[in-house]
Amino acid sequence: MTDGAYRYVAHVAVGLFRALDLRIDVTGCEHVPTTGGAVVVLNHTGFLDFALAGFPFWRAQGRFVRFMAKQEVFTHRVMGPLMRAMHHIPVDRAAGAGAFRAAVEALRAGELVGVFPEATISRSFCLKEFKTGATRMARLADVPLIPVTLWGSQRVWTKDRKPTLRAARHIPISITIGAPLRPERGPAADAALITVMNALLDATRARYPEGPGDDPWWVPAHLGGSAPTPAQAAELEAQEQRERAQRRAERM
Repeated sequence: MTDGAYRYVAHVAVGLFRALDLRIDVTGCEHVPTTGGAVVVLNHTGFLDFALAGFPFWRAQGRFVRFMAKQEVFTHRVMGPLMRAMHHIPVDRAAGAGAFRAAVEALRAGELVGVFPEATISRSFCLKEFKTGATRMARLADVPLIPVTLWGSQRVWTKDRKPTLRAARHIPISITIGAPLRPERGPAADAALITVMNALLDATRARYPEGPGDDPWWVPAHLGGSAPTPAQAAELEAQEQRERAQRRAERM
């Protein structure tokens, strides 16, 4: 598998991070495997999470993460060719079995597969309920799970906030790569993974170098911020889905 396109995009992303003067702090690089497959499990708070989360794997060991992303990204006029050239894995939410099989095959071939088990960006900036795919594909491929949490990316670009270059500059980004996990079996597997991810996210927030400030929109409500509560975020997501369904119906 050739990675010229991925390497080029990675260099462009690093150039963007430098231009924005993002203060990226990464801990846990010793957990990045030098070889072999693994499911990289990530929380999701912003649109740049793909690029930010893949950065330490490339920098530490020269490895590229094949992210699972919704099919619509792959049909986009600009992003589609890049996503395909970087060998990311498209997910058709109406028929996800094909994407699941492709991910397992990639894992067995020794690839790192990136999964956002929340499926969409969390407007509350807390962990949402996890889909079950990450633990199942890790068990089938007999590879570990590598938990990763990011904090601060929502301040650069996230849902319901118009991004600006001025606001995005000099933002700290904290990334924590946790120790590899062997997925448990049965219904408790995803609950165990969420417990690990929540602890890792708490640790990432704890070392974040800036407080909420005068406009704590990016801080969860339970931590004193003004982000939507998980219940409010769920209602916003439901409304978004209803509007999307209505637009699809109008096009038919």
